[in-house]
Amino acid sequence: MKYVLVVAVVLLLWWLMRVRPSQPRPPATPPRDAQAMVRCRHCGLHLPRDEAIAGDDGPYCSEDHRRAAGGDAA
Repeated sequence: MKYVLVVAVVLLLWWLMRVRPSQPRPPATPPRDAQAMVRCRHCGLHLPRDEAIAGDDGPYCSEDHRRAAGGDAA
């Protein structure tokens, strides 16, 4: 009999937690200083667009990778 009572109490608590309205979470907003990220065409490193080096085929993380990937000759 005590097991039936324990199961009934657990089910009651579960039902109360499920039925009770929860407060809605505010929508997630990105940080104000978020920057666009780009991927290095040679190694795949993600870096801010402002720090990337532009090449013929796309952005690179360093001058060495731009040259190694066959970007414009320096």
